[in-house]
Amino acid sequence: MDSLIHEPVRLKAMLALLSEGEVSFSRLLKIVGTTEGNLSRHMRKLEDAGYVEVKKFFEGRRPKTTYRLTQKGEKALKEYIETLENIIKEVRESGEF
Repeated sequence: MDSLIHEPVRLKAMLALLSEGEVSFSRLLKIVGTTEGNLSRHMRKLEDAGYVEVKKFFEGRRPKTTYRLTQKGEKALKEYIETLENIIKEVRESGEF
């Protein structure tokens, strides 16, 4: 399992990016439900790992930041989800769930 993705804030953010494509910082903040500083730190870790692409620009006079999954990030997230599905399947087949 990818421990970078496993952290709840990063997992929620990556799932939002997978389902919505390019997402603004303010939209991610609402989805994830954390503080601006906390989200910024988590998104920086994902960016440093090459999992997300960050665009910073001005819309009028206001700065705006958007995020998008990279191919590497999408592949890592899909592998993470597949691993979870396999774990759930094994537990169900063992009769423990």
